[in-house]
Amino acid sequence: MKKIILLGLLIACSQLLQAQITFTSQSISTTGSNRALVDMNGDFLDDVVSITSTNIQIYYQQPDGSLNEVNIVTTPADYSPSWSLAAADYDRNGYTDLLYGGGSGVTFMRANSNGTQYTEISGPEYVFSQRSNFVDINNDGHLDAFVSHDVEPNVYYINDGNGNLIFVQGGIGDYPSGGHYGSVWIDFDNDRDVDMFQAKCGGGLERRQNELHENNGDGTYTEIGNAAGLEDDMQTWSSAWADYDNDGDMDAWIGASNFNDGFHRLMRNNGDGTFTDVISGSGLLTFNATGIENATYDFDNDGNADILSNGNILFGNGNLTFTVMAGALPGNNGSLGDLNDDGFIDAFANGNLYYNNGNSNNWLKLNTVGVESNINGLGARVEIVTASGTQIRDVRSGEGFSYMSSLNTHFGVGTDPEILSITIYWPSGTIDVLKNQDVNQTITIIEGFTLGLEDTLVNNLILYPNPTQDILNLGNLTDFDDPIFTVFDVTGKRVMNARLTSDFVVVSSLAQGNYILRVFDNTTIKTQRFIKK
Repeated sequence: MKKIILLGLLIACSQLLQAQITFTSQSISTTGSNRALVDMNGDFLDDVVSITSTNIQIYYQQPDGSLNEVNIVTTPADYSPSWSLAAADYDRNGYTDLLYGGGSGVTFMRANSNGTQYTEISGPEYVFSQRSNFVDINNDGHLDAFVSHDVEPNVYYINDGNGNLIFVQGGIGDYPSGGHYGSVWIDFDNDRDVDMFQAKCGGGLERRQNELHENNGDGTYTEIGNAAGLEDDMQTWSSAWADYDNDGDMDAWIGASNFNDGFHRLMRNNGDGTFTDVISGSGLLTFNATGIENATYDFDNDGNADILSNGNILFGNGNLTFTVMAGALPGNNGSLGDLNDDGFIDAFANGNLYYNNGNSNNWLKLNTVGVESNINGLGARVEIVTASGTQIRDVRSGEGFSYMSSLNTHFGVGTDPEILSITIYWPSGTIDVLKNQDVNQTITIIEGFTLGLEDTLVNNLILYPNPTQDILNLGNLTDFDDPIFTVFDVTGKRVMNARLTSDFVVVSSLAQGNYILRVFDNTTIKTQRFIKK
């Protein structure tokens, strides 16, 4: 028995030693307390951003890792980002725009054509902002903005395609008195469109019941938190989503802001639209730190997603168990990205830069550039395969509660010497595949540059009747395991997308014309043209 106990202790200590990494702190002069670590000028290097109501301070990262300070004076913002900050290029001009989530409204700072000036845009609407995000809500290829509302239904701003943002309230988080805190956009059901989880907090029971909004594939969303097992009434301000067991779907860490109404939750994705709390076997039952900031990255580049929870790193072991490194970073987490382009995740918090000292593990970074999809590729699913297995990421803007982190997609790959394949599932439905790539490099992937729609078109799917008016029957589907179907119009735009649950597709809502149907799963793609009468 003593030998068994000793062996267990040695294994635990070995895991802890493998997990431990260190950070070197460096102070930096900043003008504001609202911060981001994100590329601002389109060179894909993460820049250090600090905001006041009249100034955008940017330390542009240089190729040699040095930082070049520039201060851009702005028209006074009607609302400062006192609650959250989000970033993306919503007008597609190559320079990053900003969203300030204020206590009584929302301000956008829109970059000009060379990134040297910003136009202040504020609406008259009252919004008690919490987490804010850029996301293509209706999947039309134009980035919209979403803002969680503390005391009313959520709000969002639909991009009309010309860079104008149209205010909408309700439809995605409608509880009248709010409680909407941390929104994060992920594809939880692997149907290749983006869904939204809402962390909630408040005094009343209903106000603090977490929500999961499933994308219906037509620009509308259905709240299914209860059915999915995520409608918990704990107090939480944010969550961290990743594939913590490397089984191909997104799991969730839901961090408690206090323990008055429940403990942390570690929710395993069961793969059938439901989740199960598995914290009892995770090694985190004694993790008693609380707070409002939770995010996920692979800090030690071992190929397993980690959790940064209020400054503590919970190192993932790849099987929904974790090893805790307490106090690794400041308690508010800060903004996360790669400050020196060395492939290890750093932090920017409280006027200090925290450089990850790294280890010998390998890595990969990807920059996604949308063409039919939004320019940042937000909402894309990125999948890589190495000798150790498959990893997934969802490209997103705005996670945790307050801060803005990198738009680049980062993977640690441990000691694996090669990336066997990279697959990008774009919001438009385009699928790009790269084979046999080197580790320890950054790759920029432009949507459609590996294979266009016509290049992948193989007429190997049986459809009838064709032409059709209402129902399109499919032939033999035995080659597929849990397939998804996508319909494209003749311009390549995705007009339908959903999981295939029967051997036919209803196309009655489509206008008359020519279309392409694609049916695919993780291993098989079949396509065919059809005519809608």
